[in-house]
Amino acid sequence: MIANEQQAQAWNGYEGQHWAEHADRYDAVNCGFNPLLLAAVRPGDRVLDIGCGNGQLTRLAAAASHPGETTGIDLSAPMLRRAEASARAEGVSNVRFIHADAQVHPFPAGSFDVALSRFGVMFFGDPVGAFGAIGRALRPGGRLQFVCLDNGWGGDLGSVLADLANHLPPSETDGTAVAEPLSLADPTVVRQVLTDAGFLDVACTPAEATQLWGRDATDAAEFLAAWGPIRHQLARVDQAVAARATTALTVAMRRYEDPDGVRLRATAWLVTARRPG
Repeated sequence: MIANEQQAQAWNGYEGQHWAEHADRYDAVNCGFNPLLLAAVRPGDRVLDIGCGNGQLTRLAAAASHPGETTGIDLSAPMLRRAEASARAEGVSNVRFIHADAQVHPFPAGSFDVALSRFGVMFFGDPVGAFGAIGRALRPGGRLQFVCLDNGWGGDLGSVLADLANHLPPSETDGTAVAEPLSLADPTVVRQVLTDAGFLDVACTPAEATQLWGRDATDAAEFLAAWGPIRHQLARVDQAVAARATTALTVAMRRYEDPDGVRLRATAWLVTARRPG
């Protein structure tokens, strides 16, 4: 059953296909946050990875929780195919993947010890309902730990995107509405949503990690320009404006270029909470 139809279309269309085809590159962007999430996993834990995508965190959690089992759930069929193939190639046997909408999936009650997510929980159409369902899937006292986008302007990517924005019309949205990337960027909103969903001890802690965006400034700019939200913005303008914007993106990336690639400091919120019991 799919409740989040708009997100399902995106993640089974261009967005999901691009992430699946460039899994290693997206993991290079986001893997710096993995240790913060894996710190919640103990041997024997039954782990749920929400919005698992290409499954890197899922497979790492499976290794950390062994002999426990880790389950990854996602809306994206292309990304789950990549996740399953990677698990087979790496010989990870204590992992399974579910193609479903975590917002409404009927998880057995109390079937997990810990739920994790690496930037996979910002897109719920009904955040309180979704986190309520996840809470019921946790055993009493079970743990929730995820990273979500902050407002973005504290990290290097915010500076890069500001340079890009100078060449584009204003965005159609500020991204903070329900089911948008910045829907959980405000800790006050996070605490209210999780409290209403029945969680206790909700905490939002600033987190930082280094992201590898490409081999050099040109490669990094081309990759970022193909990322769904930026691609959408560039498609709204004519080719000449898009070309100037992409050039500005390359120039901005050059500030962070070194012989080992383009590395940006990223900021996010590390959110922790627990189910009562």
